[in-house]
Amino acid sequence: MPWLELSLRSTETEQPRYERALEDVGALSVTLLDADADTPNERAILEPGVGQTPVWKSLLLTALFEDGTDALALLAALEAFDPGLDWTGASFRTVEDEDWERAWLDQFRPMRFGARTWIVPWNHALPAEAEAADAAVVRLDPGLAFGSGTHPTTALCLRWLDMLAADGALGGARVLDFGCGSGILALAALKLGAASAVGVDNDPQALLASMDNARRNAVDQHLAVHLPEDEPPAAYPLVVANILASALDALAEVLAARVAPGGRIALSGILRGQEGELLQRYAAWFDDLRVAGEEDWIRIDGVRR
Repeated sequence: MPWLELSLRSTETEQPRYERALEDVGALSVTLLDADADTPNERAILEPGVGQTPVWKSLLLTALFEDGTDALALLAALEAFDPGLDWTGASFRTVEDEDWERAWLDQFRPMRFGARTWIVPWNHALPAEAEAADAAVVRLDPGLAFGSGTHPTTALCLRWLDMLAADGALGGARVLDFGCGSGILALAALKLGAASAVGVDNDPQALLASMDNARRNAVDQHLAVHLPEDEPPAAYPLVVANILASALDALAEVLAARVAPGGRIALSGILRGQEGELLQRYAAWFDDLRVAGEEDWIRIDGVRR
């Protein structure tokens, strides 16, 4: 069944008013997109805090209405609901119905990171190379999209874990995944030989997703998950934190305390240009700080003194 789609640009300030008006006149869904996604230095939004809904300064709103909706009558209703908003930039088109979950699943393919690590959708056949005896395969539900390996920040961490496994530093270790999201990094560590893992995230839904994925991979007995306020303090030989640079800065003392002497840490979620301050910040506790990059993103890793 086709749908009538309305699109218009909005500022961050006016977005709630536009959204209320669209919903009031019968929008079946309203989607927010970054209107300036291709603009250099545009603000990235990767991991909002609990109860927060951050948006971009300039947005593209798209609203779906039932097929047969009269576009001119719809505009008149919108202008009557909130005459203070500018509706002249609204555009309309007819879009065909689509199985959006199926479309996402079709885009999510098996991915290899480093020598042994594979991320494979739970309903996708294993590639022949992932059938190797030493392959570390994580089956992931892409419907729980807190992290699938497709973002460079996650990919950088997966390659770091794969490298540690190749060096023998992961076998039998306890791992802390701070900002665990889907649990992808904790699960990869367990598949690569870690004895146990702890996932911490400020979103309860992320903790549910992590445990669901752990059960899919038959490693749920080796994974514990906690909200930050419930996390039991401990020191780990390996810590990975894939969060935003601002959070890495604010949590530097906490994360440093989580790494045992001689242990290793990987910090990701850092845009190019942000690594300088973080290198200085973490140099207070870590030696051998190194930088790796992919696209516009940076990973920092080092060894605890």
